[in-house]
Amino acid sequence: MKKILLISIIGVSLFLTACSKKDDILEKFYDKVENLNSYYIKGELEIINNEDNYLYDVEVAYAKDNLFRVALKNQVNSHEQIILKNEEGVFVLTPSLNKSFKFQSEWPYNNSQIYLLQTIMEDLKNDEEVEVKESDNGFIATSKVDYSNNHDLVKQSVYFNEDGDITNVNVMNSDNIVLMKMTFSEIKYNHNFDDQYFALEENMQTSELDETSSEINEIIYPMYLPTNTFLSNQSKVSTEDGERVILTFSGDNSFMMVQENIKPSEEYEVVSVYGDPCWLGESIGVLTDTSATWMNNGIEYYIVGNNLDEDQLVNIASSISAMPVGK
Repeated sequence: MKKILLISIIGVSLFLTACSKKDDILEKFYDKVENLNSYYIKGELEIINNEDNYLYDVEVAYAKDNLFRVALKNQVNSHEQIILKNEEGVFVLTPSLNKSFKFQSEWPYNNSQIYLLQTIMEDLKNDEEVEVKESDNGFIATSKVDYSNNHDLVKQSVYFNEDGDITNVNVMNSDNIVLMKMTFSEIKYNHNFDDQYFALEENMQTSELDETSSEINEIIYPMYLPTNTFLSNQSKVSTEDGERVILTFSGDNSFMMVQENIKPSEEYEVVSVYGDPCWLGESIGVLTDTSATWMNNGIEYYIVGNNLDEDQLVNIASSISAMPVGK
């Protein structure tokens, strides 16, 4: 009887110890994030879009008083964009084109963000059913996420080492298929930044201007269309910078898509927009209730349709390959 009692006590003790370790790892992470003044992160972001995988070098900077800077560079074409939040507002910068969008937005706190410690923490905290499991190298915490402009993304797995530092984040759909991966290669807490690090003009000088612009030799069509929607008309006109292609789609979810060559502005251009920064295709663009705008490989894309919801806008944009494809 004593032997059975001793075994039971040991079993309960081990169970409580394991539960305590799982709780401790989240508390370690929360404590670090809530008490830091700044941080600097380097890593790699992978976005899986059907059969296409897009890889980005990522640098993230945060300083107290809600200063954020996220630099994303496409590993294939070196196209760089910067999401910047400072006292002037929220911006998406494309330095090589000397252009930026300015948002009236609550970014980054209005959506989940795979590369920001604060939003990862909030997702873990907000899920009362968060699960924490031990792994070979630490712990894995799984929680719900809130990507309001992409409802395919429903949960995340956050990988921690024994010290409570994040090493990886995977974001998945309802079938547990990973659609986004962030690998953290370096995290520096309470990092010191130059006074101009979060300044708009300073960040616009990070890339050389891209002077190339060419004709649209082949029209680029979306590979996704809503049900009962079809291409009904297309036209091409000349512009000062090259060409503009206008595609009209009719049916149950009618919309228009415009593709246009773009060149760098001679003077730095800030375009004020209504909407939120959002992943569209291979780059960050602007998503509103009825439209999507983004730039990639010297082409600006614009989709507008009163009968489209945000998920359909994102799906259409994400289906447009960097390479021309047939109808």
